[in-house]
Amino acid sequence: GVPDPGYGWTETLMKLAGPHMDGLSLHYYVISGDTWEDKGSATEFDEATYYKMLRRADYTDALLRGHEAIMDRYDPKGRIGLMFDEWGAWHAVEPGTQTGFLYQQNTMRDAQIAAITLNIFNRHSRRVRMANLAQLANVLQALLLTDGRQMIKTCTYHVFDLFRQHMGAEAVDIGTDNRYLESSEGLLPQISTSASVKDGKLHITLANAHARDEARISLRIDSASYAKASGRLLAGDIHAHNTFAAPDTVGLVPLEGICTKTEPLGTEVTFSLPPCSVAAVTFERQHATEHSK
Repeated sequence: GVPDPGYGWTETLMKLAGPHMDGLSLHYYVISGDTWEDKGSATEFDEATYYKMLRRADYTDALLRGHEAIMDRYDPKGRIGLMFDEWGAWHAVEPGTQTGFLYQQNTMRDAQIAAITLNIFNRHSRRVRMANLAQLANVLQALLLTDGRQMIKTCTYHVFDLFRQHMGAEAVDIGTDNRYLESSEGLLPQISTSASVKDGKLHITLANAHARDEARISLRIDSASYAKASGRLLAGDIHAHNTFAAPDTVGLVPLEGICTKTEPLGTEVTFSLPPCSVAAVTFERQHATEHSK
């Protein structure tokens, strides 16, 4: 199910055209089938297919590491950016719509794919200079769906809302002691994370990929004390999605139950993530020293 990663093309381009390039473009779409023609339904799928697609989204990390290794060889100072300018889930078009328009629904499965991918982009921000969906509305992993004068926000829209806290911030390392979930294509980390700091605040985004089990999160923020923490949450059944008849089936709510404990060497934080959920947590520091891992 894993496509040709294109390392040969990257090697050739960096070797021959590197001095004349400002960016290298990379595209990667996730499908549920085993062939490009078998993309599968956006809303009708089983749990095995859910994990299969999330595992394929997680492959983005290996894909980036492979391309970065080649780019580092020819561009050790990191001048050339990696432009991940097409990504996301590609499903079969919705019944009754025109095939060429690529109109598809957007469920909490797509929210997980978006969160996993965006966290990976954040962790690779040294080389990834641009990463964007191909279209904004109605097409593929869209943020918005329209029908005449009507418009609804998709699950992916709410994920982007959660992740906007990272805009203009500085990425910081976050280590994860993870549980792994089984899929037909290998192991999938249950928890996806990335972190950044900006204006004295620490922002962490997390996703719990498990379809049925909540995750108890325990964070240790070293060498920094934070006075308060707040968060927002997107959660729902793996098939949950918004429609024009029910536009608010899935949306953001406050993340409850965040407990912080300040210690001389840092801050301990605990909270729970529901099954199939994405969260953004912001910490406001108490002292000037700030470091996170």
